[in-house]
Amino acid sequence: MKYLLTSLLALTLFISCNGDKEIDKQEPEKDYTIENDKEITDYIAKNNLAAVKSESGLYYVINEPGTGKQPTATSNVTVAYKGYYSNGNVFDKSKEEGLSFGLNQVIKGWTEGITYFKEGGNGILLVPSRLGYGSFDYNGIAGGSVLIFDVKLIKVN
Repeated sequence: MKYLLTSLLALTLFISCNGDKEIDKQEPEKDYTIENDKEITDYIAKNNLAAVKSESGLYYVINEPGTGKQPTATSNVTVAYKGYYSNGNVFDKSKEEGLSFGLNQVIKGWTEGITYFKEGGNGILLVPSRLGYGSFDYNGIAGGSVLIFDVKLIKVN
């Protein structure tokens, strides 16, 4: 009986330790804040943009503020856009008529950034990874990537 209890205790410890190792194998999310901020500010300087930095770290440029309704973070909107990296490589683009979606269903950079425009407005969102897809690869976008979007707010639905 003593050997049985000792064996059960050893087996329990072995299983517990192995469970901990599985958790340790998960990569922690990397903070790209410093690298992203430098990449964005370099891009702004190189392209002579008049960008504003929000408290969250989102940079945005308002080319045309628009004159219609202004959305909130929970609005459903129609937006035409082109998404690209700071090297100019395009990773996504809408059709001219845009796409409709809820601002609470997209990346944080869009949830915040689109609210700076009124209907008919357009500009640029420069999104650090923590307001985009984070430090992990997502749908062909490398983890830690700065995402730049030319956006036009067509309509607040």
